[in-house]
Order: sequence, then structure tokens, then C-alpha cells
Amino acid sequence: MKDRTTATPPVLDVREVTVRFAGLTALDEVSFTVVPGSVHALIGPNGAGKSTCFNVLSGLCRPAAGTVTLGGTELTRLAPHRIAGLGVARTFQNIVTTHGTVADNLMLGRHALSRAGFAATALRLPGAVREQREHLERAREIAELTGLGAHFDSPVALLSYGDRKRVELARALCLEPRVLLLDEPVAGMNATERARTAEVVAELRAELGLSIVLVEHDMGLVMRLADDVTVLDFGRAIAHGTPDEVRRDPEVLRAYLGTGAAPDDPTAEPAAHAATDTAADAAGEDVA
Repeated sequence: MKDRTTATPPVLDVREVTVRFAGLTALDEVSFTVVPGSVHALIGPNGAGKSTCFNVLSGLCRPAAGTVTLGGTELTRLAPHRIAGLGVARTFQNIVTTHGTVADNLMLGRHALSRAGFAATALRLPGAVREQREHLERAREIAELTGLGAHFDSPVALLSYGDRKRVELARALCLEPRVLLLDEPVAGMNATERARTAEVVAELRAELGLSIVLVEHDMGLVMRLADDVTVLDFGRAIAHGTPDEVRRDPEVLRAYLGTGAAPDDPTAEPAAHAATDTAADAAGEDVA
């Protein structure tokens, strides 16, 4: 069974991407680069364009200008299933489905990797049965890796909210991605669930060597996990850097606080964290 996560992921490069909706500029010449094997966070106030950026990366939205490349392949004009086939998987802010068992949901993620045809699967030919068994074994491994092993045969509807969110994460991993797009993976979770999910994401990065692009309002999680951070505000990238550099950037403080606080102002950093915590509590779908 081919496992793409064992190879070093290619560079994901976003260059001057612009998206407009009926006169509204949702993204304005946004550029950033995801270093292979790193965690790159996209942060910003609600409506900054983070989810629109994810929609471009996953092929759900085509930009008016700019390019997205994965290694030497341009993704900008490809359909979502083609992008997924190149090893880009995505989770969504909201839980997509609660039907079936954890195993059923994870096997959905293996579908794109199946080589057996419909007829072979329906007739349960030996090759199709063997492939199905291999996919199920790999799905169980991913369930264990994401802390869902004990729930593998349990109905998703009976799981806690945090576990259901991790099912979404595990299903994306079942695609064997080289780049994983996590859209607010801890939104709506309590403190214990957030901590557990942060541990899982860190373990995934260490175990699988994935590149991870993270959209998240929880600044504590971003500061712990991210190697690099890009800050969006009104569709523009206003800051890039390490978490420590970004949290002290005056443009970032202005975006979150509406003030001109200096980066060495002793009140600036706590205030910025308070502002972002408030944003997380307000939580809402990022305006396109």
C-alpha cells in the first residue's frame, strides 16, 4: 500500500493570489511559502480571508490572479479532486458528517486511493478484497495515531464533540496527504479537547513529516505548533515571521486592537492575546 507521507513533501508556494467576489476583494495579492515539513499558520481577525485562502489551496475557489504551486505543479486551475490526488487534504471548520462508524468515515478517505474497479469490488474479486483489507488496516493505524483507536468501530454520532472533530482530521489523513490543511481544528472544543488535539497535530507532524497549513483563532495553539505565521487582515498579508516575531509586530497589534501599540509596550502582548481569545470566543465562519 503506497504511503505518500513517507516522502519529503514538496514546497507549497502561494504567489500574489487575488480573489474578488462581486467587487469585494477577499484576497489581495497574498503570498507565502510553506516550507516542507513545517507548520505554517494563517491567522487574522474574522473576515480576513483565511477560509478563502484555504478554498484556493484546495481548488474550491479559483483566483482572479496569482498562482499556487506544489513542487513543480501549478494547482490554480485544477479541480479539487485533482489537487487531492496530488496529496493535498483538507478539514473544514464544521463537522462534515456524523453518519456511520469511525471506520466507515475513515474508509471514505481511502476511496481516492482505491485501484479496484466498481465491478471487481461488487463481485468481491480476490484483488479487490485484498485491497479493501489493506485500506482497512491503514485506516485503523491512522485511527490509533489520532487517538481514535478505541472508537474505531463506534458510531460517530455517539462520540464527544472533540472526538468527532478528530474523525474529520483522521479522514483527511486517510488520503495520505503530503500537505494537510487544517481549518480551525479546535474550534468549539473545551480546554481538555484542545490540548489533546494539539498533541495529536504535533505527533502527526513528527511521525509523518507532513507540511501543515493551519487556520486557527486559538493563539496559544498557534504559538505552540507553528514554525511560521502569516497574518491576514482585510484580505492582505500584513506580517510574516516566526510566532514570536509576529506577536510583537505593530501591524498585527493594530489589526487585532485597532491601536498603534509599540512592539516593546509591556501591555501590548497580553492585550493581543486577549483580543485573539475574544475572536476565538466569537468564532464564526470566516467571511469569504
